[in-house]
Parts: sequence; C-alpha cells; structure tokens
Amino acid sequence: MELYPLKVFLTVAMEKSFSRAGEKLLRTQPAISLAVQRLEAELGEKLLDRTGRELVLTDAGNIVLEYCRRFENLERELENAIAELRDMAAGRLVIGANESTSLYLLNHIVKYRRLYPKVKVQVRRSLSSKVPGQLIDGDLELGVISWNPEDDRLDSTVIYEDHLAFVVSPEHRFAGREEVSIRELGMETFIAHNVLSPYREIVLKAFQKAKVSLNMDVEMPTVETIRRMVQRNEGVAFLPKMCVEQDIEQGALVEVRVAELKVERKINLIYPAKRVLSHAARAFLDLVRGAG
Repeated sequence: MELYPLKVFLTVAMEKSFSRAGEKLLRTQPAISLAVQRLEAELGEKLLDRTGRELVLTDAGNIVLEYCRRFENLERELENAIAELRDMAAGRLVIGANESTSLYLLNHIVKYRRLYPKVKVQVRRSLSSKVPGQLIDGDLELGVISWNPEDDRLDSTVIYEDHLAFVVSPEHRFAGREEVSIRELGMETFIAHNVLSPYREIVLKAFQKAKVSLNMDVEMPTVETIRRMVQRNEGVAFLPKMCVEQDIEQGALVEVRVAELKVERKINLIYPAKRVLSHAARAFLDLVRGAG
C-alpha cells in the first residue's frame, strides 16, 4: 500500500470536501476522487458515504482515518529524527578497537562528547585483525588499528604516533640503565601478549637477526595483566608506550631503550573508502583530522 492515497484520504476526511482537499494538496478534484476510489478498491471497503450534502465517514473510514493520523505522526517523527541526525542532536557512533588501541580514542571521544552530547558512542571490542573485514561488511563504520590494512576498499588517517616501549620493574637489574643491547636480553623472561600482531613479528625477527633467544615463557591475554606481572618483577615486556605511560610517570614501571630495536607504532582510524558515512561518523572523522 502506498502512503499517498492515505494522505489524500486524510485530507478529504478533515476538509469534508474533495474540492477543498484538492486545493490543499494542489491536485484537481477528479484526481483526489480517483485516489480515494483506488484506496477503497484496495481495501475492499467503502470509506465515505457520498449520498448526503456532506461527506460522512463509514465505520471502515473511521478506522482508516485513525491509521492515517498515525502515519502522519510517524512521518513527522521521521522528519524530526532525520533533522536531529543532521544537527548532531541524535544518532549513534560505533567504533571497533581492541584493548590497547581503544586507549588512543579517549581524548578524541572526550572532545566529541562535548561537541555532540546527544550522540551515543559505543567502542566495540574487536580483534585488530578482524576490524577491516567488519568495516567492509558494514558491521562497523569506523575502526582503530595499529597497522595499515593496504586495502583499496578502506581509507585511513593517522590519529597517534607511538612506539613499543621495553619496560621493567623498578626492582629489575636494568631499572637504572638508560639503554641496553638486545644481546643482554637473552636471559630475560618476557611476558608476551598472546594476540598476534605485526609488532610481535618485528620483535621476533629482531631477536632472530641478533641470534638472541626470546624467552616468552609467560603469555597473558591482556595488556593489563602483562603490566601487573612486570610490576611484580616476574618478567619484562614490550608494550605500547601509551598503555604504560602513566605507570612510567608514577614509577611503577621503568622504560629502558633497546639500542637495536626502535619500533614506531602508527595508530590508524580506518573507514570505508566508498560507502557514505553517517553524520555521527563523519563528524568524528572531521574532529580527528582537525586535531592532527
């Protein structure tokens, strides 16, 4: 069923005249009459009693009138909702990120919420390796990863430049050193993150090149558990600087440079290259670019 005949019928019922309804809708009287006739034929019921001097609604006509008013209210609500989206007074922003990359969003989200307090923001926990596919499939609008997906279907913008930090406990023998050689790390126990990433591979290859053993005897599921293990001097770790910056400032961890291993880490906000972004997502992207 099309909405236009319902709108015509509503106008006829309110005006109690085909001619006045035609004037209001900028249509001829025959066109208005034909639209009502087609609606009656589609419903299989007479909606108007035309025998008297004035049009009178039948029982079926009163039922249809009630629904016409509901449709009119829904149409008005739809227009208002779209207007709110354009004005950023409503909407939802969904961003995919893993445990560590979500930290790089915090400052941007704080600024975004101040500008658009009525937009609901959800950072959905996703494996970094799956974020590009979820964007392409339409499950996400924006995603944050620490590598370049190199996919023509996706665009990206750098939101943060970080590096892998080699961290130890304040009680560790390297805590008083500014720099160590990779060859000095062969006897250390590394607390590793058991999520595969390009940066893990870079570290592995650096140790292989130096012909130094990388003893990853302990693997943990989160950055938080790794931090706690290192703080207790149960081992050492390579972690994103952003994730341990506060610990280093407070003296809970110590960062020591590794002479042969300087791994820069660029954090990318990625999004579909061709699909139109929602107003909420576009505003977030503009904010991030402006901050850069």
